[in-house]
Amino acid sequence: MAEVIRMPKMSDTMEEGVIASWLKKEGDEVSSGDVLAEVETDKATMELESYQDGVLLHIGVKEKESVPVDGILAVIGEKGEDYKHLLEESSNGQSDEGEEEAREEKSEKKSSEKIDTSNIKASVIRMPKMSDTMEEGVIASWIKNKGDKVESGDILAEVETDKATMELEAYEDGTLLYTAVEAGSGVPVDGVIAIIGEEGADYEALLKAEEQGDDNAEEEQVEEKKEVSQSASAPTQSSAPQQTTTSSSSNGRIKASPLAKKIASEKGIDLSQVNGSGTEGRIVKKDVEEFTPSTQPQQGAEKAGDKPAINIPQVVGEERSEKVELSQMRKVIAKRLSDSKFSAPHFYLTMEINMDKAIEARKSMNEVAPVKISFNDMVVKAAAAALRQHPDVNVSWMGDHMMKHSHVHMGIAVAIPDGLIVPVVRFADNKSLSHISAEVRELAQKAKDKKLQPEEFSGNTFTISNLGMFGIDEFTAIINPPDACIMAVGGIKETVVVKNGEMKPGNVMKVTLSCDHRAVDGAVGSAFLKTFKELLEDPVRILI
Repeated sequence: MAEVIRMPKMSDTMEEGVIASWLKKEGDEVSSGDVLAEVETDKATMELESYQDGVLLHIGVKEKESVPVDGILAVIGEKGEDYKHLLEESSNGQSDEGEEEAREEKSEKKSSEKIDTSNIKASVIRMPKMSDTMEEGVIASWIKNKGDKVESGDILAEVETDKATMELEAYEDGTLLYTAVEAGSGVPVDGVIAIIGEEGADYEALLKAEEQGDDNAEEEQVEEKKEVSQSASAPTQSSAPQQTTTSSSSNGRIKASPLAKKIASEKGIDLSQVNGSGTEGRIVKKDVEEFTPSTQPQQGAEKAGDKPAINIPQVVGEERSEKVELSQMRKVIAKRLSDSKFSAPHFYLTMEINMDKAIEARKSMNEVAPVKISFNDMVVKAAAAALRQHPDVNVSWMGDHMMKHSHVHMGIAVAIPDGLIVPVVRFADNKSLSHISAEVRELAQKAKDKKLQPEEFSGNTFTISNLGMFGIDEFTAIINPPDACIMAVGGIKETVVVKNGEMKPGNVMKVTLSCDHRAVDGAVGSAFLKTFKELLEDPVRILI
């Protein structure tokens, strides 16, 4: 009987896999134990094995395509057997849901078509995007109130963005029929702020059209949104010219709308020569556009003794960006570390360690060691020994309970081209420095070749991240769940140290312990770091 082959869950964090290559093709005979394909997971490239005999009747996924866990990969059965009903049964649930969604979308579109806004002489004012990072704006204050007459160029409200408080300008004449929010409330970019139109216009119909996503109402606002967003970017584009023309008015500041300032800058118009027609003599867009350049004083005329103007050359460059697709590993790293950072209450403990004796001990050990011992190997061994003395740090947070481990499995963060992976040195406290050194090198090479097996990158109870080889003095690391702690190790730096009241040259290394406060308290983490420091400052103790 034919059987569907599905994407297995090959690691605890795997959500989908990519078919790196098919080793069997449709029509091939397959025996139990044969490798069907190579699957790229978030941590390694692994082999997909067949668990039955038969013929590969169907391959449902092409090479380099991703498949979610439990997604259909292939069908194996007897030669000539009908297998299509198996695929239909697997996809029935999804197709029914898709048809239901399509019906709902269709009904929504029909309901939105019922509202005709073409005869309503009013326009919706939306929240403009006033900076590149702005997602919403807060109405700091309303300058105009509901029912007030409004002219083009009038300021409707002051809007507080993520970078500054800016003025929201009207671009048409009419009556302020509706304000969507009170002062102090936030509105997302493109959200409805107000409605301006003829007095008595049916603005409620516009609001209903907005709720139903009416396309006609959106098209009427496209030009307004474009104009407002351009005026919002004007201060950064024309900040230098504006500083040289800000004179006038009672407080020495020219009252002009952002859009008027932008247009004046582009046309080289001195705003001090323009008469404003807006409220309290405010200069608006119309005033600048109707200004006659012939009335301007000659720009080139210089007063006696003035310094010549400096011409700043225009820099020409090309803006270019490239879309980079996320690898399976990068997706999982982003998800797991985001979950860790935003769910686990991190706190950090930093300690400075004198590495003079460790440097001497390493030099002496490498004269007889079968493999070269690194400072990272000494850090792993010292941390493992310290965990044996402080088992309350060697724990995992499991949501509704904690797991306190009697074994010490050290995770070592390794950077590879696709991101970061954490191979595990098991029972590190019981292994010699030479053993740890050889094992770390082997695991690191396997990680770079994507040949790690599941048992080699899972089960860690504590993690070490070392960036000292890159010249980093000090940093903090995000906890690698379900661990409760991770240690960030900086480089060894030659500096001045104080011993017995005397300043002497010495070598120090800084480490920072990131702790999940749900599982480890400050005093517990500090005691662990104190022991770790003592072991590295007198490495003979590591061997006891």
